[in-house]
This record gives sequence, structure tokens and C-alpha cells, in this order.
Amino acid sequence: MPALPRVGTRLVPAAVLLVSLSGCASAVDVDPAGDAANARCADVMIALPPTVADNDQRETNSQATSAWGDPSKVVLRCGVTVPGPTTDPCVTVNDVDWVVREGDPAWTATTYGRDPAVEVLFDPDEVASSTVLVELGDAVSRIGQTRACVGLSDATPVPSGG
Repeated sequence: MPALPRVGTRLVPAAVLLVSLSGCASAVDVDPAGDAANARCADVMIALPPTVADNDQRETNSQATSAWGDPSKVVLRCGVTVPGPTTDPCVTVNDVDWVVREGDPAWTATTYGRDPAVEVLFDPDEVASSTVLVELGDAVSRIGQTRACVGLSDATPVPSGG
């Protein structure tokens, strides 16, 4: 599998390994989000599952980040910019709204209506989006939802000029 892109201002492999002092463990190099120090991110981080899509959680080198798999199959960052209204697809999985952007190879799912927002990167050819979003839903739902996805069927019709 190609490495997931590094989350930040440039695209480089997300699974760049850093050798720890003990020499027998490695941490995933992930750029922290701008609001990673937000206390609500700590609530998310302590609730993360030890496995996602049958991949074990790994240590990362940045606050409010996590990764699963070796090489990384799923990468999470808390404290990313809260998305505003968008025409990108928005899906609701177990009462958590996610804005999903398809990439090649990684897709990005960002929580919608929660501040701070949580971003998850994954390759849908390696792990199912439904599995990833279901398994991370409990942890990210610790940040309260203030807005929800809406579709065309929810829109208020424009009054006719007649």
C-alpha cells in the first residue's frame, strides 16, 4: 500500500518512522492540527479504540494525533479547522456527521458541526470507510455537535415570483 500523505502543508509519507530512545518502538510522524491543544481533543484521545479496522493503534509524535496499522492505514488528527457549509458529500454514521473528500489514494473524513473538528485519513482500498467511521464515532462524539449535515431535501424552497 502506498503510504498515506502526511497531513500538513506538504505531501510526504505519513508513516515516516522515528526511532525511539529504546530502539525497539517507532512513532508515526504526524503534523499536529492548529487547535491540537484544545481540551476537547484530550477527551477524544482518551476514548480512542486500541484497534481500528483490525489495525493496532500506534504511537505518534504529535499532540492530539493517532494512527493505526503498520504501515499506517488510518491517521487521526484532532483540532483541524472546522468545516463550514460545503457541497462535499456529508454522511451521518451513528449520529456523527462527516464531510468526506475522496483523494488518491487517501480519503479524508472531517467531522461536521463539532468544534474542534477531527480529521481522519485512510485508504478505502485498505480499510472500509464505514468501519473506520463507526469505530471512531464514539470517541469523536465526545465533542458536542452544534450543527448537522443538510441535503437538498432539507433546504427551504425559494418563493415563486407569481
